[in-house]
Amino acid sequence: MLIRSIEKFLRYHEMPPTKFGRLAAHDPRFVLDLRMGREPRDRTEQRIRGFMEGFEAARSEASKEAAHVG
Repeated sequence: MLIRSIEKFLRYHEMPPTKFGRLAAHDPRFVLDLRMGREPRDRTEQRIRGFMEGFEAARSEASKEAAHVG
């Protein structure tokens, strides 16, 4: 279920739900709407999952680069 993945993502990255919504869906109420029962379209869900995967990959890459610099 998408909302579970998002909730884990938010806790792990200590990101407010409104910020996630703005970045991932261009909708600050996106997470709140999901919590209230909104069902996203398949294409929207794929886009959100892609955002989370890309965010994780970029963060991993940045931490690797920082480790090489220091």
